[in-house]
Amino acid sequence: MLQWIISNIWTIIICAVLIGIVAAIIISMVRKKRKGKSMVCNCGSCGSCPMSGSCHKS
Repeated sequence: MLQWIISNIWTIIICAVLIGIVAAIIISMVRKKRKGKSMVCNCGSCGSCPMSGSCHKS
């Protein structure tokens, strides 16, 4: 078992990093959703955006 871990250490490290990145993205999205911010756009000029009525709560 230890030999398998040693021979695949870089694969394990890369997978752990990717899982961490995906988890950070999901946590960020959940926090934005709880604050009521839009996850669709971050343009700042929603008056000219065709999705302005559906991406933000009024």
